[in-house]
Amino acid sequence: MKTKIIQYITIIIVTVVAFSSCNDLDLAPTNKFTDANYWTSVEKADAVLNMAYSQMFNAGYFFANERLTDNIYEGRGNTDEKIITSGQADAALGRFANEWKNCYEGIKTCHIFLENIDLVPNMDAALKERMIAETRFIRASLFFRLTNHYGDVPLFDYNINLQEANTISRSPKAEVITFVRNELNAIVNTLPKSGEYADKDKGRITQGAVMTLLARTYLYENDWANVASITEDIINGEYGRYELFPSYEGLFLPENELNQEVILDMGYTLTLRTWSEMYDAIPISVGGRINAAAPTQELVNDYIMTNGKAIHEAGSGYNEDNPYVNRDPRFGYSIVYHGYQWKKGDGSVSTIYIRPGSSDGVPGASDLDEYAGPGQNSTATGYYIRKYFDPTAPEGIAAGLNLILMRYADILLMYAEAKNELGEMNQTVWDQTIRALRERAGFTDAGALNYPANGDLREIIRRERRTELFHEGLRLFDIRRWGTIETVMNATPTGAKFAGGNTQYIRLDQRRFNKDRDYLFAVPQSQRDINPNLTQNPGY
Repeated sequence: MKTKIIQYITIIIVTVVAFSSCNDLDLAPTNKFTDANYWTSVEKADAVLNMAYSQMFNAGYFFANERLTDNIYEGRGNTDEKIITSGQADAALGRFANEWKNCYEGIKTCHIFLENIDLVPNMDAALKERMIAETRFIRASLFFRLTNHYGDVPLFDYNINLQEANTISRSPKAEVITFVRNELNAIVNTLPKSGEYADKDKGRITQGAVMTLLARTYLYENDWANVASITEDIINGEYGRYELFPSYEGLFLPENELNQEVILDMGYTLTLRTWSEMYDAIPISVGGRINAAAPTQELVNDYIMTNGKAIHEAGSGYNEDNPYVNRDPRFGYSIVYHGYQWKKGDGSVSTIYIRPGSSDGVPGASDLDEYAGPGQNSTATGYYIRKYFDPTAPEGIAAGLNLILMRYADILLMYAEAKNELGEMNQTVWDQTIRALRERAGFTDAGALNYPANGDLREIIRRERRTELFHEGLRLFDIRRWGTIETVMNATPTGAKFAGGNTQYIRLDQRRFNKDRDYLFAVPQSQRDINPNLTQNPGY
């Protein structure tokens, strides 16, 4: 599937020659697309559909969303995400304009496909129905993304013209969500279940992906009954068989792509379509360029001990002077810490020295990764990122590794959270969800695996989501729906105990979150300049 996307994008680029207007709701000339001479084969229709797949999401947003949370701190540069987290964003910010533009570009492609697919001669009816369903899913996912970020957004289900684009108003968020849910419910039975696609089509949208997105529409509104009902059906195999991949580390390696845990991912292929965000996240001594994004101490602190206890909990065994031993096995698969044993693509191992001065006198040791203070090339927090490093990537880290948008672990976590919020968490649910995830991660201590007799289950489940799903772009939506974003993003994040001669935790820049403004992005000023009917979100 992912190689087909690359091949077909070239066709579309040739077909779409230029934008016809400045309004992001009317982005491409329709005469080239609607010309009956184009829609002459299934292959050409598939080219447009695959273009829509490529517009559904991208690596840039996948990783940038993590930088809008308390998981990551940006130590270098002044990106749009850093401006947002500093509380200084305005309606002219590029991130606000680009996300809006990119979503409506994808919606435009979907509408072009839906309005012209009937022109393809002698097309198999079942194939056409399936491709229409795939397109409607992509359109629904884009509207869902828009309304999560902007609240009320223009909603339309056909290819609007320039005049309409320049006068359309924002539809209420509730109306957009209803549209998304209706679309998903309408198409689910048209699509194959997990495992039913031929090898050449693996990676396409399935019933499981539809229902996962539907579950998220309820999750983000804390509608626990619907979340529990939908995820339980997925767990019970109503939409195909899903299971946890045996290795947490292996789940994110290229040789295990499209395994039975993956519900939907973004397809990449080395040299043809790649992403390179890890270039500025991994240690410099093993191929990184500079460090622009690093895990925070607050994230590190949330990884539990191997006995299941939080680090500050009585009996945890946590030693502040030796903080990285006996921690959640997922910690070492996700985050690089001082003394980390980095496995290279060729199978060799390199020790990463991060504590200032720690490489002195060590034969062959590199000091490139050592913490050197704010604004330097090395980490700003005392940590680097390991998760999603592609060991097969060439110099420059142009990775061909697929990026997972939906996976079965999230289904288990949604189910556990919903059952707990409904007051229905018990031994059976725990074993089916949290215990299963921890066993897969590599926990063996009964204290970590057994249903807790005491403790705050809400806190335990939320912590589990954070550590299991770190660096997958979901944290932003979690802290928004929990309301904790008002606290965790209105604080001074910290790094490792490498300041003050390795006696103090690194203190980073203050972050600010205005609860009356920052739950939503600003409607792009550039679009409001064109269309006076687009109102603005409060505070911008």
